Amino acid sequence: MTTTPLIINALGQLDNPNAPRSAEAAAELNPSSEQLTVDARTLADARASGLTAVNVTLGYTMGDMPPYEHTLHEIAVWDRIVRDNEADLLKVRTVADVHRAHREGRTGVIYGFQNAVAVGEDTGRVATFAELGVRVVQLTYNQANHIGDGSMAPDNRGLTDFGRRLVDALNDHHLMVDLSHSGENTCLDAARSSRVPVSVNHTGCRALADLPRNKTDEELRLVASRGGFVGIYFMPFLNTSGHACAADVVEHIDHAVNVCGEDHVGIGTDGTVTTIDDLDAYRDRLAEHVELRRAAGVGAAGERGDTLPFVLDLRGVEQFRELIRLLECRGYRSARIEKIMGRNFLDYAERVWAPETSG
Repeated sequence: MTTTPLIINALGQLDNPNAPRSAEAAAELNPSSEQLTVDARTLADARASGLTAVNVTLGYTMGDMPPYEHTLHEIAVWDRIVRDNEADLLKVRTVADVHRAHREGRTGVIYGFQNAVAVGEDTGRVATFAELGVRVVQLTYNQANHIGDGSMAPDNRGLTDFGRRLVDALNDHHLMVDLSHSGENTCLDAARSSRVPVSVNHTGCRALADLPRNKTDEELRLVASRGGFVGIYFMPFLNTSGHACAADVVEHIDHAVNVCGEDHVGIGTDGTVTTIDDLDAYRDRLAEHVELRRAAGVGAAGERGDTLPFVLDLRGVEQFRELIRLLECRGYRSARIEKIMGRNFLDYAERVWAPETSG
């Protein structure tokens, strides 16, 4: 492609993992947004990569902090990060905001959850989160919660009664229902019960790598058939060896396109743009972190001390351009690549976010 298309990362991070504070946080089980390092390098790398917008994780995911209060605090932290870097960042509430970020050379920041526990038993909190600018709500992390089962929950229940009420509330307030990390039956139930399209913002295809964090063809097909979106991640779960490479990303994208159709597939890398400089030091810390996750019951099958949580040959500021090159080599035409790199997510957002706020 002669020009870089709109690039939207359906789940990613804005952080400099090499900064001391971020490196220390990466070794912890429950790093907070306050420990991120959104510095000059972070912002320059995002701009150099061509990244238009990214869904960042904030709020409660796991741990012993009070979920609702912690989530409100994290939203305030990100509001401050965006405000302090307004020349480079733009908080995304609408589809129009994404276009504005692209036009002005800024990076759009989409606020999202990776666990909906912060709602508690009160669906009225959805209105609060929507007003504060949250636009994506993932129902579960790997473990079960009072909404449904995560991908590692052994019972594989579907949505609970409260989970159905929560999906209704998310529909009412035009928030994305993200089924990443969910168990299979929770995913199928939510996709069927939601009145508007749902998404799986960061996943792989279980037909290619039979691991719980990946989605079955039945899940992928159902989500797409109802107008939803599937983002393929740059994660070790793309290969059962735990050592995924760029070729695996392409294979999973291609499989998802074949199952879902080219209008419903994109990317959700689950990683940073800024690369880790000292991989040896990082590997030394990784095994301990993986063991902490396992002991806390939040790890996923396929996580090991030697499985890097990113694709080694698809990192840094060239990651999106390299993926475009690989898709071109696969025979993908420019129009299809533009859809995968961002257009499909934006079209999905048009279908979900309130028409009066989508521009």
